[in-house]
Amino acid sequence: MPITARSAVLSGFIQTLTALDAILDKAVEQATARKIQPEVLLNARLSPDMLPFTRQIQLACDFTKNAAARVSGGENPKFPDVETSFDELKARIAKVLAFVEGIDDAAFEAGVAKDVTFPRGPSATMTMKGEVYLTRFAVPNFYFHAATAYAILRENGIHIGKGDFLGNVYDA
Repeated sequence: MPITARSAVLSGFIQTLTALDAILDKAVEQATARKIQPEVLLNARLSPDMLPFTRQIQLACDFTKNAAARVSGGENPKFPDVETSFDELKARIAKVLAFVEGIDDAAFEAGVAKDVTFPRGPSATMTMKGEVYLTRFAVPNFYFHAATAYAILRENGIHIGKGDFLGNVYDA
């Protein structure tokens, strides 16, 4: 069976967001056991000029839903960045996963050959072919933010490993 855009891109987004959801549970469990206030982790950064943990999760979710919607030509839901707890971050992940699961496969596959226009900064846009948008913009950005969220938790002493990040890869 030939590889599809869904299997190459969306399945990885789904796998990684599902893994991040489980990582959030571990973070809460370990923080509670060690009497670490959740806000410490939610606001933690790897560097002062980098975005905090909460924003990394929000952006991983945004790159997922934006890619799915833009390439398929479907409606792109708006999720305001208002999460202030692990439960709210988990709810955002759940909404994004439900949205991606409902993407029309045929429209997504067809969108790979079409132009995708998206915002670039507050007042500019950029247009790329769907394939280029996915492979050179959406996917690298998604994994950057997902890996950064993971790294922030590791930096703050949460005991998670590569297997946690990969999630159910071995079940595929």
